[in-house]
Amino acid sequence: MKILLATDGSKHSDAAAKKVSAWLPPRDALVLVLRVVEPLVFSVPPQMAPGYAPEAAPRLEERLKEAKESVCRTAEGLRKDGFTTDCRIVQSETGTGILDAARDWQADLIVVGSHGDKGLKRFLLGSVAEHVARHAHCSVLVVREG
Repeated sequence: MKILLATDGSKHSDAAAKKVSAWLPPRDALVLVLRVVEPLVFSVPPQMAPGYAPEAAPRLEERLKEAKESVCRTAEGLRKDGFTTDCRIVQSETGTGILDAARDWQADLIVVGSHGDKGLKRFLLGSVAEHVARHAHCSVLVVREG
């Protein structure tokens, strides 16, 4: 079984990874740990945006580095539980990135957390999980933390 685990490093994503470990026998599963990094898009020049503070916004390189560390940490935890894992980071709109990766990789199951962090670290908000569940070509497991 090919499982795409979409993660953002939040406690909700950690709960989703734990659910994969608890519910599935490792010998039967190949897990792709995916992190989608949304590019920053401004509809007005950033200097005109309310609360603009260029030093406060993480640069794309920093966000990609943090994403790689998070994905590797999650994949390593699954490997310790006996799973075969692979890692991938894509730059896209979150829901689209998850769906495209799942389709391209021919996933049998997508596992997502029900909510993610807010602000620039926002990833798996309920609306994204719902979007993925409605449009995925395969089954989707939405995991609630707790």
